Amino acid sequence: MKHKIRKAVRALLLAVIVVCLLLIGGTYIQDARHRARQEGLKKRIAEAEEEPALPSGGRKRGATLLAVDRRVPDRESHRRQAEEKPVMLGKYAALYAENHDLAGWISIEGMKIDYPVMQCEDDEYYLHHDYYGEESRYGCLYVRGQADLEEGTNFIIYGHNMKDGSMFGDLDYYLKEKFYQEHPNISFDTLYEERVYEIVAVFRSRVYNGDDDVFKYYQFYEADTQEEFEDFYENIKALSLYDTGVEAQFGDTFLTLSTCAYHVKDGRLAVVAKRIK
Repeated sequence: MKHKIRKAVRALLLAVIVVCLLLIGGTYIQDARHRARQEGLKKRIAEAEEEPALPSGGRKRGATLLAVDRRVPDRESHRRQAEEKPVMLGKYAALYAENHDLAGWISIEGMKIDYPVMQCEDDEYYLHHDYYGEESRYGCLYVRGQADLEEGTNFIIYGHNMKDGSMFGDLDYYLKEKFYQEHPNISFDTLYEERVYEIVAVFRSRVYNGDDDVFKYYQFYEADTQEEFEDFYENIKALSLYDTGVEAQFGDTFLTLSTCAYHVKDGRLAVVAKRIK
């Protein structure tokens, strides 16, 4: 009987070890594929840097990059269309043609952050899917459907806080003022222009209940009045872990980076920057 018990225990332990190895191996393979795909995207951007820009035809979801117009050509009409339509940056044309959810690209010097930013009607989709639409624990950096990347006051980019520092895992570096002082700027490109933002505030917060009467940075997208602007600005300044010395005024636009934090339940870390270029 004892022999049978020992044999059963050994079989169970062996099964546990095999399962663990399979899980570790699966995670390693997914991690390696994630890194390879991100490097592939960056390589494609670099290779397209010198290619000419193409007319975007606007940002209508699901539209082809270059629509066919079968009407009789009209020089004046074509001229007006060329003047009115924004011009897509050439380096993003191929990626956008491949996935119309591409909204831009973000990078921060000194961090792993160098990724595409996605936007679609399903705000949860890119929490669990990569740029190619495949399931991934890394997901993508993304903005919610209500964010207006061209005209809004503030657009919030969300991303997972991964332990290996990928996605928004490196944002924890900004908890230290010294790192901020050495890396005060964030580069963010929309599909149509290259932008630079200077960090205004870094703070911890959390996701609150809907009826909680408290400042919720993640609900601020548009300041229609100076009062709305000042409410947001004064709150982020008061919450900031250190004084950046960077000031803003009504009319400025912001970029907010948001990821999970673990100081409280449903904690969040937010980095808010204003556009300077």
